[in-house]
Amino acid sequence: MRNKTTKIALIILSGLVLYSCSLVKRVPEGKHLLEKVDITVNGEKKNEDALKDLLYQQPNSDLLGYHLRLHMYNLATPNADSSYHAWLDRKPGRHERMRKLLSEKQVQRLSKSFIVSGFSNFLKKTGEPPVIIDISRVKKSRNRLFAYYYKQGYFRAGAGFRIDTLPDKRASITYDVITGKPYILDSINAYIETPALDSLYNRTQKASVIKKGQQYNEVNFTAERERITNYFRNHGAYYFQQNNVTYIVDTIGNDYKANIDLIVDNESVRQGDSTYVRPFKLYKISKVNIYTTNPTSENQAIDSTSYNGFNVYSTGKLNYRPKAITDAVFVTPGSTYSDFRRTYTSRSLSNLRVFNYPSIQYVEDPNDPTGESLITNITLTPRKKFRFNATADFMHSNIQDFGISGSLGITMRNVFRGAETLDISTRGNIGSSRDPAINDKAFFNILEYGADLKLTFPRIFFPISTERLVRKEMIPSTVMSLGTSRQQNIGLDKENFTGILSYNWTPKRNRTAKLDLFNIQYIRNVNPDKYFKVYKSSYDRLNDIAQLYPAIPDSYLNDKGNLDIDNGGADNFIKDVKSNDIAVSKNDKESINSIDERRNRLTENNLIFATNYTFTTSSRENLNDNTFFIFKTKVESAGALLSLLGGTVVDPNGSNQGRTIFNVAYSQYLKGELDFIKHWDLRRGKVLAMRAFFGLAVPYGNSNSIPFTRSYFAGGSNDNRGWQPYSLGPGSSGGINDFNEANLKMAYSAELRFNIFGKLNGALFGDVGNIWNVFDVVKEKDKTFNGLQSFKDLAFGSGLGFRYDFNFFVVRFDVGFKTYDPGRDEGERWFKGYNLSKSVLNVGINYPF
Repeated sequence: MRNKTTKIALIILSGLVLYSCSLVKRVPEGKHLLEKVDITVNGEKKNEDALKDLLYQQPNSDLLGYHLRLHMYNLATPNADSSYHAWLDRKPGRHERMRKLLSEKQVQRLSKSFIVSGFSNFLKKTGEPPVIIDISRVKKSRNRLFAYYYKQGYFRAGAGFRIDTLPDKRASITYDVITGKPYILDSINAYIETPALDSLYNRTQKASVIKKGQQYNEVNFTAERERITNYFRNHGAYYFQQNNVTYIVDTIGNDYKANIDLIVDNESVRQGDSTYVRPFKLYKISKVNIYTTNPTSENQAIDSTSYNGFNVYSTGKLNYRPKAITDAVFVTPGSTYSDFRRTYTSRSLSNLRVFNYPSIQYVEDPNDPTGESLITNITLTPRKKFRFNATADFMHSNIQDFGISGSLGITMRNVFRGAETLDISTRGNIGSSRDPAINDKAFFNILEYGADLKLTFPRIFFPISTERLVRKEMIPSTVMSLGTSRQQNIGLDKENFTGILSYNWTPKRNRTAKLDLFNIQYIRNVNPDKYFKVYKSSYDRLNDIAQLYPAIPDSYLNDKGNLDIDNGGADNFIKDVKSNDIAVSKNDKESINSIDERRNRLTENNLIFATNYTFTTSSRENLNDNTFFIFKTKVESAGALLSLLGGTVVDPNGSNQGRTIFNVAYSQYLKGELDFIKHWDLRRGKVLAMRAFFGLAVPYGNSNSIPFTRSYFAGGSNDNRGWQPYSLGPGSSGGINDFNEANLKMAYSAELRFNIFGKLNGALFGDVGNIWNVFDVVKEKDKTFNGLQSFKDLAFGSGLGFRYDFNFFVVRFDVGFKTYDPGRDEGERWFKGYNLSKSVLNVGINYPF
């Protein structure tokens, strides 16, 4: 035993020595690999990312402690081309034999091949060279640290560094900063030469970012400069710039106080070779000229019109109603010049989707003797009136082994001369399935096709004015859409019809609102008699119960002794049990009733007449911002309006009463959702992301359950990745149905994202969640939410993933494991599904949240 322990220790020690030596393989003699960097401030060690980002040199990146990219770089041959030529000349006659076998040109080209130098070049490009300590960069890093604290008011700070050498050509660096006491702002005085600007400043002085008693911080002074500039430019000061605001900081004395002078000089105007100074002017808009073209017009004469004070010009016949354009313009004649009006105008004109990015220019009005007026010239370049779209894709899913999908669409702009956009599209999919429920044995035996029509208005389309509620600076739009689709040999072969009237607007920056005033969906199941062929798990459970009772008539069974689907054996068995013609146990009868209830729910036609409101807010500034949150909430009500119109019909089975429209019972429910996403930037390519979701749909009135299309499911590439879609829950039932869904959902996911090398990224993730039935017809305890005790039904999936970034989209491969499975017996739930054979491969496009 002692010998084995010794051998194991020697093997581990040898591995560590080899690993250590390989890291410094490319470090020259006399140089040192940067092993560690410490920053101490006033004797206290700091580990803040803001400080580390100031350093010119940091240790090589690692993946969970392993320097993968450094090892890749060290594996590369330093000069593969030269090594190849040295190999050719090492043995007499080798070069000549290679030349005779190939040719001299091919022999030389071999040096550039992937085998000789390409692989090494790949390793160098993908890998990371060793970070070798450079004393000049160390000094620059020290100076940066000093400047960082100096800008925060530590004017008497000091910074230094020391380099500690370690064995095996390694070293660490420690930066030491002594800040001293910070300077505090004392008096703040403003000296503004232009009286008009001085008056504006006094109006907004209370909103100043810099205040007496604050610690000096250069960030605040920059913010105050931006605030003043924005305020002045939004109140007529067209020529005012940030560099017109300067500061004088007086720190004379030893009391650690700073006196501030805020100075705004007059405008400096360059005229020819000379420069003169004059007070800043506050400009008003005298004219607004809008220029556009009609690309379809053969007559290039200028067409012009005036509307509400705007001058609209067109090269060729004006192809737009003036109001459609001027409603999107916030720069109005007689208004004071302001940057925000220009920004709103640019956004609103772009949102029309009929013009390219607009050009907005200002020139001084030569007819104004005071020189305080500007003419606004807006140039609009129309987009093409028609745009054709075509897509094609190949796919594989749990429904089809192989499929081909495609779509054709056309976009028509400015349909009614009011900047409206009409989108018409058709789509189709043919696929191959080996499902035994499909009688057609041709290779392509499943089909789905559909068409959509969408009309977009760049305003609120409503009988009465909504300007007070939704102002035009909120960039409102109205979308009307109609759609239809049809399936063949897919499930119950659904026909789907949809109609939506939707309003969208942006109340504030990074906030969006959407109101679906009408969201109508009608779903017709063409072949409901195929239910037991499609939902095999329901049939298997029913058939297992039937096998327990030999008194079943032979006419209900097929040749194999199982319930016959085609000849109605399964249906007749259910009817006889419910009418007590066949006696079964109480538990079996409850199970049969549950199977029948589910069948009735999934085969019935659905009419959903809903209204919903969605509000989204985000703190993300741009695509490179990796520290942000997104919060979305949605409320939906279905059937409330129809309840005032629908008549009453009695169910032939006498089980309940339902109100109908066009002989279809409509759905009634209330639904609410909360969705929260949060990202933290951990620097150096690492991001921690999380998502929390809660959704509840409660049926009432005409419904005792939620339509399948509006219910919740769990599992899949964007949910709990340890389970396939629809295979988790409800509760602890173990996903016994083919498609498991319910009306209550809780989910929480977190993942650590990191860069492996190049555009290949990795992730470690954990997903928690489940679905339950509540306030509906389902009463089984293992499927329903029963208070706090149901939290033990929360499933936990974990795993790892790889993502490749193609810039425009991300391809994602996640491998999930069932870490805690509530569908198993208690005591058997942890890690029983934690092996590769039971893992779930999730393939997705872009990140899950």
